[in-house]
Amino acid sequence: MAKAKTLSVLQVSMIALTLISLPVLLTLLLIVPQETAVQQGVKSLIPEQLRFSFNNPQKHLDAYAVQLGEMQARMMRLDAQGERLGKLAGEKPDSPTKPLPKANSGGPLVLNAPMTELNLQDEIAKLTSEIEFQTDHLSSLEAKLLQQSVLKDTLPNSSPVDAAYNSSSYGWRVDPFNGNKAFHEGLDFSAATGTPIRAAAGGIVSFAEQTVDYGKLVKIDHGSGLETRYAHSSKLLVKVGERVEKGQVVAEVGSTGRSTGPHLHYEIRLNGNALDPRKYLTAGN
Repeated sequence: MAKAKTLSVLQVSMIALTLISLPVLLTLLLIVPQETAVQQGVKSLIPEQLRFSFNNPQKHLDAYAVQLGEMQARMMRLDAQGERLGKLAGEKPDSPTKPLPKANSGGPLVLNAPMTELNLQDEIAKLTSEIEFQTDHLSSLEAKLLQQSVLKDTLPNSSPVDAAYNSSSYGWRVDPFNGNKAFHEGLDFSAATGTPIRAAAGGIVSFAEQTVDYGKLVKIDHGSGLETRYAHSSKLLVKVGERVEKGQVVAEVGSTGRSTGPHLHYEIRLNGNALDPRKYLTAGN
């Protein structure tokens, strides 16, 4: 300490470099985003669908795009259902239809303002509600036409199991596995494992095997394009090609395949298109 020490050029350079680098490192630590809680192995409490960034409007646009895509899928289902109704009513599929006349409208422009995000959400909600109403209306109309057609004696109109069904299980819902909106094409009857499953109408067994999604599945062909499906069974009691009568036990309730618990997933299809089973169970009671 008594003598003055002289720093070499290398030592001076190292000290200067350290003093310059320190503020840069601190700035990078504050500016560059760190790994999220999810990337670090900690589960976030916010659902994936709601993790929008306020400084990234593209996230909001993507959410609206998903909603619009769902509505387009619903409209396609309505169009297909309208075609089936036209055939049942005896309309020729190749006959040209006249476009509906547009209502006359007009008046002075009082307010001209762009739609806000809240306005857009409100319009999507209204359109979704209207689509759901029209879907239910067309399903009821389709059931009435089928009950008046040549297929009335072959319609599956009895309950396939002695248990209550989830009244909201047919139609659009949140998928229990991935949390996304998906169309559920049948009814779910909650029942204990081993509960007898009965044929809703007489027909020929066209399928009786284990599948990935449906689990142990029985399909019964009732003729003229009508088919019923009984899924997630724990045990199959019929074989392909076997003729079954209405009320005959064809399987037992289980939780095989893509299932969250013991129940019967029941479908009615006409030429491959899913029908609302609720309309036919009501007609049979």
